[in-house]
Amino acid sequence: MLSYRHAFHAGNHADVLKHWVYSLVLDYFNQKDKPYWVIDTHAGAGIYRLDSAVANKTAEYLAGIAKLQQAAAPEAFASYLQAIAATHASSGQDTYPGSPCIADHFLRADDKLRLFELHPADAALLEQQFSARKRQVVIQAKDGFEGIKACLPPPSKRAMVLIDPPYEVKDDYMRVVDCIKDSLKRFATGTYLIWYPRLQRPEPQLMLDKLRSLNTDYLHICLDVQQASSDGFGMHGSGMWVINPPWTLRQSVEPQLDWLAQTLAQDAHARAWCEGQQR
Repeated sequence: MLSYRHAFHAGNHADVLKHWVYSLVLDYFNQKDKPYWVIDTHAGAGIYRLDSAVANKTAEYLAGIAKLQQAAAPEAFASYLQAIAATHASSGQDTYPGSPCIADHFLRADDKLRLFELHPADAALLEQQFSARKRQVVIQAKDGFEGIKACLPPPSKRAMVLIDPPYEVKDDYMRVVDCIKDSLKRFATGTYLIWYPRLQRPEPQLMLDKLRSLNTDYLHICLDVQQASSDGFGMHGSGMWVINPPWTLRQSVEPQLDWLAQTLAQDAHARAWCEGQQR
């Protein structure tokens, strides 16, 4: 379980989808004066160097964020690209912000960030990055599926939760469902963002079926960058399942999906779409 390091995949097409949607939700939360919490169950290292040997072993960012930055992105991507620009200004042009750094870009003085990261090396990097911010940012080197329980409900009664485990272990899919069920009992009005890989395996679809059966308001956003492989291996896209989404999220995302799919396409089968439920 501790073998996964996101540095190999930083800035890829899945990060673009995840962090774009995340930025839109963070931007929406900032439209109200009342403070909020951001809880990240699988935080990673915070900032990644795209000029490192690790990142360039697969160079997935070249087919992800590099393509987006070279294109004339619509206004809906502005807040996401501004968060990346802020990381470039503080840490250099050859960097990419992980979800903790994306969230930190949007935080105001009274907002709080709670980060969980089980990998000791990445947890140490987070501690170093936020060492001067201990009153606002709390980092725990533990399993976020368990750690989140102590965070809900937050004192502010406003919060968003990002759940994006590596899914290296098949149990992660059902742990996501169990985590959401428990979290909704503790804090039914929170906004929950779940990232998952699109694979030719039964576990992702089973997870989605279980999430749909919870009968919550949700928005499901998918991006496929290529055709699924004939041998059934590899990730051909990814998705975001957002529970209790901002009412503006669908109207911000849906008109841009064809453009995003065309921009990040790796073959002629690339596509993007969304569907949802509003009770």
